[in-house]
Amino acid sequence: MKNKKKHRYLKYGILIGVVLLIAACFLLPIPRFIEGPGGADNLKPIVKIKGHADNKGGEFMLTSVGIGQATPASYVYAKLNPYYSIEKIQDVTGGQDNATYDRLQNFYMQSAINEAIYTAYHAAHQDVTKKYRGIYIIDVLNTSKFKNVIHVGDTIVRVNGHRFNSALGYQNYIRKQKVGAPLKIGYYHNSKYKEVTKPLTKLPNTNQPGIGITLTDNLKVTTKIPIKVNPGQIGGPSGGLMFSLQIYSQLTGKDIRKGRKIAGTGTINADGSVGEIGGIDKKIIAAKRQGATIFLAPYVKPTRAVKSIEPDHLTNYELAVKTAKRYAPNMKVIPVTSFKDALSKLK
Repeated sequence: MKNKKKHRYLKYGILIGVVLLIAACFLLPIPRFIEGPGGADNLKPIVKIKGHADNKGGEFMLTSVGIGQATPASYVYAKLNPYYSIEKIQDVTGGQDNATYDRLQNFYMQSAINEAIYTAYHAAHQDVTKKYRGIYIIDVLNTSKFKNVIHVGDTIVRVNGHRFNSALGYQNYIRKQKVGAPLKIGYYHNSKYKEVTKPLTKLPNTNQPGIGITLTDNLKVTTKIPIKVNPGQIGGPSGGLMFSLQIYSQLTGKDIRKGRKIAGTGTINADGSVGEIGGIDKKIIAAKRQGATIFLAPYVKPTRAVKSIEPDHLTNYELAVKTAKRYAPNMKVIPVTSFKDALSKLK
């Protein structure tokens, strides 16, 4: 009788151990991120323009890369699938905590939307204005005297009492100062205006003075025809091109899609040019899963310097073609260099 009880307890113990092991494989986080195909979302419900509903056939699709904390199970899965990748946390977040990283991605997305709105409204000959708010801080170098005073997500609006209409204006002013000279900056932190004075430092690899930050422009775009763009949980700057095409087609009422499912990616710059992004191979897979027949891929001709450092360098377009040839042979990949180029080629 005792042997039967021991046998039963042993069997239950083994069963519980197996369950715990399986749970650990799927739930236990390990210090890596897994990147893979994300979504390919129809932009019709995302973009709302007053008096300009989108009733045309087809879709413009916003593609994204899926990213998540690795577990033992997802790590093995990524190892076995060529269009998944395993990334170091530092390489993905730049060493920032999750809250700061998410805030930065949301800002990139809003900046992409603003540039897309301006590009599309301007091309459609609709009233639109762009107001420069200041310098948005992406990172603060460890060597900066402003470290732990200003933070990622703050916006600098004054230096020594001066305001400028571009980041270049601020940079040119600071370059005329001396390393070690005090600089008074006015900035917004969590919507509250603050001021602080610290000495300028020598920027890495140069003899020039600087605050010691990585920056981008903080812009506000205002339109006469009201528009709302709600990307949900998607972040980053790579949706600019597709947003601009969706907004333009709604504003003008032009049937650019002609019933086709058109996916794509790429930043949209102030001059309308399209910039390269990361993870385009994963976005090809995401677009294929959602039935896209056309994919718009950024093409930026690599410089000699890039080719000398990376002899096997592939442009976004070349990597997209290579991926589509293997995994989505019926999808047509089109290289685009600008918003106007994309419109021309879709026609």
